[in-house]
Amino acid sequence: MLSKIYSAGVIGVDGYEITVECCTWNRLPKFELVGLPDAAVKEAKNRVQSACENSGIKFPSLDIMINLAPADCKKEGTALDLAILCSVLQSDGIIPKDYDFSDKCLIGELSLSGELRGVRGVLPMAVMARDCGKREMFVPRANAGEAAVVSGIKVFAVDTLKDLLDHVKGVKLLSPEPEGAGFYDFSERGFSGDFSEVRGQTKAKRAMEIAAAGGHNILLIGPPGAGKSMLAKRLPSILPDMTLDEAIETTKVHSVVGTLSKNLITERPFRSPHHTVTPIGLIGGGSNPRPGEISLAHNGVLFLDEFPEFPKKVTDAMRQPIEDGRVTVTRAAAKVTYPSNFTLVCAMNPCKCGFFGSADKICTCTPASRKQYLERISGPMLDRIDIEIELPAVSYDEISGKTKKGEPSANIRERVNFAREFARKRLNSLGIRKTVLNADLTGELFRSTCKPNEAGEELMREAFETLGLSARGHDRVLKVARTIADLEGSEIINEDHIAEAIMYRSLDRKYWRK
Repeated sequence: MLSKIYSAGVIGVDGYEITVECCTWNRLPKFELVGLPDAAVKEAKNRVQSACENSGIKFPSLDIMINLAPADCKKEGTALDLAILCSVLQSDGIIPKDYDFSDKCLIGELSLSGELRGVRGVLPMAVMARDCGKREMFVPRANAGEAAVVSGIKVFAVDTLKDLLDHVKGVKLLSPEPEGAGFYDFSERGFSGDFSEVRGQTKAKRAMEIAAAGGHNILLIGPPGAGKSMLAKRLPSILPDMTLDEAIETTKVHSVVGTLSKNLITERPFRSPHHTVTPIGLIGGGSNPRPGEISLAHNGVLFLDEFPEFPKKVTDAMRQPIEDGRVTVTRAAAKVTYPSNFTLVCAMNPCKCGFFGSADKICTCTPASRKQYLERISGPMLDRIDIEIELPAVSYDEISGKTKKGEPSANIRERVNFAREFARKRLNSLGIRKTVLNADLTGELFRSTCKPNEAGEELMREAFETLGLSARGHDRVLKVARTIADLEGSEIINEDHIAEAIMYRSLDRKYWRK
């Protein structure tokens, strides 16, 4: 008897359909699993037998052959347990042979007692199931809310194998979960801090506002205690609310990794890996590839504190993902692509001791040690940072709270939203409907939207020759100037916008190009 049940797997952050085919013969008992299963999938035959017996159902004493199609794609994890067991039970007639599984998708790991345990990657699986025409999806209760985010498919939470069997036999029907993500409020966000708490540092706040409005990467340079980390951690509080598409994209990544703490991520991620992170931890990969920190920061902020302390091979590995907004990891076992469109915030001291250039404290570093410290950051990596801002030491009055309280994040976020909307309307007039941040403008779109006026062009020429900008550095200055103009509601990039954008590149010459 042949039975066919549909399940799902994950490649990268996208789901794909897996057909579980079961054929049984009335001869000496045997259980074979084919279709490139990994060790966890092969062990399913032990789990499903025990789950079946402990659910009060005698496991069929037959020669059982299970094929996982497509057979040329490696199957990983424990999400196929439920589909494997149900295919065996239908083939033996325990599940009615006329029960139609063609429009259903079954996901879940079985415990030895017959209970269903949650698995990773259910959200991309649910998106795939809906797109493949499936109308119903059965998942562990732990994953039901996550799967129900996807509209257009009924999601049933299953606690035990017996609950599912009672449903398919019509003994006790399961109730579907509330459908879709429309009940999520993306404007209600909880932040760890507000910009009003940052005393002084007016120029740095302005730079952070520009970075938020255009999606620009930013480098903060200053002595210890100047507020670099404080500013970086508050950047998400001035970023626009996430759209539903962005929320689903972000949640898919965290679902695949298994770090999902709620059904749908509605706040922009903030990731701050330690400088001991490995290339695989930052970029992604491994023998069974998984997303890294740059993908977990997708649609949010990646903060690298003590930037020169990160090994150069680790930071240089980010160069291509920063440009492309995605990272492709190639291994012998698989080739996968993960999204990595994030705002990079780096923070560093001006030297090893932290007080080079300070008017209050004496730097104890030698010129050679300062040079060695700065050379830990490669030129090509520095070239991919749009904004560089120097933070002075904080005064006593600022620390003691005697100065006026700063502007709240909500006010800054209003200006950021205005600038992004202003840019969106300009792109719409050019026939571009998708969201493209100023930092991501390329090709003809960049040339048509980032052209300065005559005075700005002359100033740009002078800066190019004086500062020794690369072609990439030239383009990044113009992109920052475009964002500055957007914040003012100006379609024209004038010399004032260019001058401010150039100011944010001048630290190259002070620290690295002496």
